[in-house]
This record gives sequence, structure tokens and C-alpha cells, in this order.
Amino acid sequence: MSIDIRVLDDPGQACADALSAAAATGENVVLTGGSSPRHAYALAAGQRAGDWQGARLWFSDDRCVGPEDDRSNFKMVKQSLLDPLAAAGVEVEFCRRILGERGHEEAALEYERELEHVGGGPGAIRFELVLLGVGSDGHICSMFPGQESLNERARFAVGVPEAGLEPFVPRVTLTFAALSHAKRVIVLAMGQEKADPIAAAFAPDAPHTPQVPASLLAEHVEDIVVLLDDAAAARL
Repeated sequence: MSIDIRVLDDPGQACADALSAAAATGENVVLTGGSSPRHAYALAAGQRAGDWQGARLWFSDDRCVGPEDDRSNFKMVKQSLLDPLAAAGVEVEFCRRILGERGHEEAALEYERELEHVGGGPGAIRFELVLLGVGSDGHICSMFPGQESLNERARFAVGVPEAGLEPFVPRVTLTFAALSHAKRVIVLAMGQEKADPIAAAFAPDAPHTPQVPASLLAEHVEDIVVLLDDAAAARL
């Protein structure tokens, strides 16, 4: 297991480059929501659009809302990445969104079936790259502090009936069982509001605790890269 923490002037650019390189392999890439990833997606679509031809895209999590809802991670990715790629004449092979409008239980089961189908069986899928953010409470994906999703070791996707932060709508999330099948996980965090959760998760003396879900990544993923700006790294 290795954790590579990089403090950069523009972590969004580094993230865009890594995403584009992973997409170009034609292997499975997992995207996430949030303002920092939005910037990285826009950079990738504008600078390295051709790398995304034939890309195979998934989501780390999403809220149980329709695809046109402003709270939808899919909508953000569509606006910042998929639509610009389409305008540039680039066709991704697929982008499997989470069908949150079906409710958290059915949507999670459907998403897991898709992972099994594409991967060639239960637990068989591999991810070239998984991109994650970190919430103000240290959550990753939609696995919140102290919630049951943190203990799941068999299923790759589960429903989350109650989110730990606003907006308080049900969600669907990948689990640590799924993240353990990633060749590399990139954690992207920018801004002063991320300094505390980043320190709680990745400082040298930070304990691994379910009260800071991001701190548990190191128990499940072999290769972790943390991309930060100065503000997010201020308390490391």
C-alpha cells in the first residue's frame, strides 16, 4: 500500500491529465461529484478530448434524483465532460449512470448487476482509476461516518437510505469492496474547507477510524494519490 500526497499549484490539472490517460486505456474509470472534479472534467474535455474516445465510465455514487436534477452527479458530469466531448465529436463507449430515480435499494441492485455484467461476473470488474473527493465530515463516495455502508465487504454497490450531510436525500454508493478493485485511487481536494478532513484522513499520525471514512481507504486500496492545493494541505 502506498499513499502519494502531492501539493500542487493546480491539482485540477494534474487530475485532468490522470483521468484522460486512464480513459485512453479503454478500461473502466470511476468518476465522482463535487466542485473540484467539475474543474478537472472541464479541463480534460477541453485539452485532451481525444483521449476519451471509447472511454468506459462509472460513478462512485449519486443521489436518488432524476438525471436532470441539479443535485445529480450525473448532470454535473454531463454538463462539464460528456456534453463538451460530444461537441468535439468524441464518443465514449458508455457512461453508466446510477438510476437513482428508482429508489436507493432498486438502483443499487441494478448498478451492481451492471458492474457484474461488464466485469464478467460477480466481483470480477477492475477499475483503471477511481476518482474521489472528501466531504467536510471525511466521507468518501456516499459512505458517511459511522454508517452501515462502511462495513459492507461483499456487495459492490449499496443503497444509503439517509445521507449524513445535505442534501438529505437517499443515495447509492460504491463500497470498499468495489474500491479494492481499483488499480489506482485519486483523491482530489481543494480549498481551506478541506484542510481538516484531509488531515484527519491522511496526516502521518491519523488513525484509521469509521468516523473518518477516507482514513479507511488505505486498508483497501494499494495505490492512493492525494492531489491537494496549499489550502487543503495546510494541516498536514
